[in-house]
Amino acid sequence: MSESQNVIEIKDLDVRYGWGRHSVQVLHGVSLNVAAGCTVGVVGESGSGKSTLAKTLVGTLKPTRGTVMIDGVNVSSVRGADRLKLRRKVLQMIPQDPFSSLNPRHTIGQALAEALDPRHADVKKHRSVIAEWLERVKMPAEAMSRYPHEFSGGQRQRVAIARGLIPEPTVVIADEITSALDVSVQAEILSLIAGLRQELNLTMVFISHNLAVVRQVSDEVAVMYQGKVVEHSPTAELFNNPQHPYTQSLLRAVPGTPGFSIDPGITEHISHENRAIA
Repeated sequence: MSESQNVIEIKDLDVRYGWGRHSVQVLHGVSLNVAAGCTVGVVGESGSGKSTLAKTLVGTLKPTRGTVMIDGVNVSSVRGADRLKLRRKVLQMIPQDPFSSLNPRHTIGQALAEALDPRHADVKKHRSVIAEWLERVKMPAEAMSRYPHEFSGGQRQRVAIARGLIPEPTVVIADEITSALDVSVQAEILSLIAGLRQELNLTMVFISHNLAVVRQVSDEVAVMYQGKVVEHSPTAELFNNPQHPYTQSLLRAVPGTPGFSIDPGITEHISHENRAIA
């Protein structure tokens, strides 16, 4: 695809933690483009730099070198109101742990109203839109009057997805959003994401350590190893003909290996979910 179609353009990205001689470089010259309407899965073992990349994309970490352009905006250069606008309307993150990211004193309706309109987080004013989004993530409209602790982990993740998508952002970053869920609930969430991707033509970076999950949801896959992108190609091509030795080793990994897995159970559950939806 041409560069004009790229919503995300990452070029020569270095990121360090700490200062001076005690600093540690975590990302090394990362370059990655994501086209409009494309989901790129970012996969790698713990410590490979996936979460650091996500934090740099949303602007919570500043690169020591290189640029992150999202929808034509240099993420590290925006300040004040422009930064808030970027975080709300252009870029949203769906977190790994929705329970810690949801205010326990706010109802689900308040959480969604605030995401939709931070200045006027009025549930009554936005009731119809909130109800519509709850329905989209397969939650009942009456959930808006309840609190996060009243729901299961899978239900809270559905709320987190609705909260991330309700502002209709240009880009969505999903960071290990199924890792804390059991296999059957993971399958439900992945089927939900698949439907929303198609319905909304989402541009998404989907971060995971699980190859089976990434294979189900991604158009392309970027493999990270020791802070570098060592391979990036269409999903089918990467799984059928991996080029980098590290990618090859991941695909040979024994299911359930700590820190990385190819879980066939997820694929089976997802297939069942898709048949049920059809």
